[in-house]
Amino acid sequence: MKLNERAAYLKGLMEGLEISEETKEGKVLKAMYELLAELCDTVTDLDDDLDQVYDELDAMDEDMDELEEYVYGDDMDDEEEDDEGDGELEAEVEYELTCPNCGAVTVVDEDTLFNEKISCPNCGAEFDIEFTECDGECDGCTDCEAPEEE
Repeated sequence: MKLNERAAYLKGLMEGLEISEETKEGKVLKAMYELLAELCDTVTDLDDDLDQVYDELDAMDEDMDELEEYVYGDDMDDEEEDDEGDGELEAEVEYELTCPNCGAVTVVDEDTLFNEKISCPNCGAEFDIEFTECDGECDGCTDCEAPEEE
């Protein structure tokens, strides 16, 4: 039973017992029933208002999704795929490469760096990138913390 139905049931019980409203106990029971009925009405109104708020919030969420799709388009989908579930979008890493032929600097992303042959946009020369880990025995490169030998 809903709250209003239960309050009405209690009122029916009070009337069935023929409790007089002239007695002290009758006055207390009547006041308690009126308070209960008012509380039930308030709770029902709050429930209705909350349902309306949820509906409006869902509509706003859908509108926000459409707006994000319009503004960010496919870029938003790509970033969400890179997300590992920690709530933060990963920034795309870019690398600067210097052409060994002409010295021009080129910026490439990680996918291009690992999966494609690199060619200089300035002179067209193709070159490979060799990946090695620094063993710490270098002459103070920027990849390790080994001091330069004097």
